[in-house]
Amino acid sequence: MRKGTFMELCDLLFPALRCKNTKMRAAFIVEKQVAIALWKLAMPDSYRSVGNQFGVCKSTVGSAVMQVANSIKDLLISRVVTLGNVQVTVDGFAAMGFPNCGGAIDGTHIPILAPEHQAAEYINCKGYFSIVVQALVDHKGRFTNINVGWPGKVHDARIFRNSGLFQKLQEGTLFPDQKITVGDVEMPICILGDPAYPLMPWLMKPYTGSLDTSQELFNYRLSKCRMVAECAFGCLKVHWRSLLTRLDLSKTNIPTVITACCVLHNICESKGETFMVGWEVEVNRLAAGFTQPDTRVVRRAQEGAVHIREALKTSFMTGQATV
Repeated sequence: MRKGTFMELCDLLFPALRCKNTKMRAAFIVEKQVAIALWKLAMPDSYRSVGNQFGVCKSTVGSAVMQVANSIKDLLISRVVTLGNVQVTVDGFAAMGFPNCGGAIDGTHIPILAPEHQAAEYINCKGYFSIVVQALVDHKGRFTNINVGWPGKVHDARIFRNSGLFQKLQEGTLFPDQKITVGDVEMPICILGDPAYPLMPWLMKPYTGSLDTSQELFNYRLSKCRMVAECAFGCLKVHWRSLLTRLDLSKTNIPTVITACCVLHNICESKGETFMVGWEVEVNRLAAGFTQPDTRVVRRAQEGAVHIREALKTSFMTGQATV
């Protein structure tokens, strides 16, 4: 990140990170703590290597990472990972081809070292230990809701159904009560997911199986908008490459560090920080050993949701949908 963004981040974290001088040693300045933490999160380097870079011991690096990560979680998550202006998001997705959409949901697996307890629960279907991050993303690729910490063995649909996000969507309290009429069907603000999620009046997902032309068009429109979630996870891992290697942290600290990286992703996106295309080469190399597990299709669907999806499919074919 640029110096201006870095200094702004330090100012935001100062209340939690400031230290006082003691008779034994001078205080560890906030800027150095933040710089060490950012370097460790952004690079797949060892604690010793980062310590050598900054002239501190490896235990100091570990302490700085957790102090900064906890401070970000405590001070910034409620300010940075938010829905923001829902109408702007809805208009953004409409411009991309899907009406009355408030976000795209997806999950990703972050590789970890084998936990000391219940290790089998963390082995995903690709055979490595992981923790799942599930996120709702706006049309600009910013996280608006995150759920971090479920073991890699757990299916996306189960994680979703046990989340606060699901509860708010089910209760109708996440988005404004803003419905549009598609054909003769009322449609609330919805989110978009892949086949791993249940079809709900407020969650649209692709058709599966043998598809006709209208279903293919629906899937194309939905996929085009849902890709923002996959791209957001890609950018997250490009900027914070420690997430591509097995996180060498305790099971209780891992969710805090991942959450901090998600907050930092939003800050970088909102500040227009540079995304270097060349970084993808390094990311692909690091990620090669940790392929994302395949999606298992969920076939549950509410009758009202089926009607909404059918009405959207028809409107896309006839060109009557708002885009």
